[in-house]
Amino acid sequence: MLWLIAIVLGIVQGLGEFLPISSSAHLIIVRWLFGWDPVIAQVGGNIDIALDVALHVGTLLAVLIYFFQDWKTLIVNGLTGGLKTKEGRMFWYLVVATIPGVVAGVIFESTIDKFIRSQPLIIAIGLVIMGIILYYVDKNSTQRINYENITFKHTLYIGVSQALALIPGVSRSGITMTTGRLLGISREASAKFSFLLGTPIIAGAALKHTPDIIHNIANPLFLVGAITSAIVGLLCISLLLKYLQRNNFAIFAIYRIMLAVLIVVVYFVRGA
Repeated sequence: MLWLIAIVLGIVQGLGEFLPISSSAHLIIVRWLFGWDPVIAQVGGNIDIALDVALHVGTLLAVLIYFFQDWKTLIVNGLTGGLKTKEGRMFWYLVVATIPGVVAGVIFESTIDKFIRSQPLIIAIGLVIMGIILYYVDKNSTQRINYENITFKHTLYIGVSQALALIPGVSRSGITMTTGRLLGISREASAKFSFLLGTPIIAGAALKHTPDIIHNIANPLFLVGAITSAIVGLLCISLLLKYLQRNNFAIFAIYRIMLAVLIVVVYFVRGA
């Protein structure tokens, strides 16, 4: 059973981390819908933490592999050329834009974990609200700014908005892409910048559990979860960037609302 759980959660993480649908909300809701929490808890040990870390390691690998050349260029130029080159400026823009999300995580993450993540209805509300905002903003915004023309002001606004992703249902990629669209950045450029900006956050989420990674690196369940989320994540990044060249975010807004309706129905049917 744990093998199936690891594979399914790996798929969910690989899709949810990069699509604007909220990976944290999906991981919580999938486990809730199928009643997997007791199954995982019954195993004992730190298997729950190990699975969570494995999923983040997988998506970290996905974004690093896909954007390897981008990050190589950004880092080299940022550390050697500073603000003199376009890539160097973008590197430091990303560094500064990461700070609000990190600060918010340090201050609020534990509180949100305790009081919000266990509330399916709150997650459903977050899915609906963010879905409506995503659709409205995307529909009414221009696409006048491409990736190369993103400024420090743009990155700062997007970075601040990323802090809201701590709330399950909001979605880190969803809020950053929405903010990018609000600023007039093209859909594809908003997605690419969102993925680059999310790299340090995803890395932090994985590496803060370094002892667990070392302890479970040979655990078959850990490897299955990590490999599954990495493969699905790579495919998701590639397909989404291509999709947004010709399409809008409407399908994701509709999906978020449909999922929220399902959550509410199941919640009241169960009487939970």
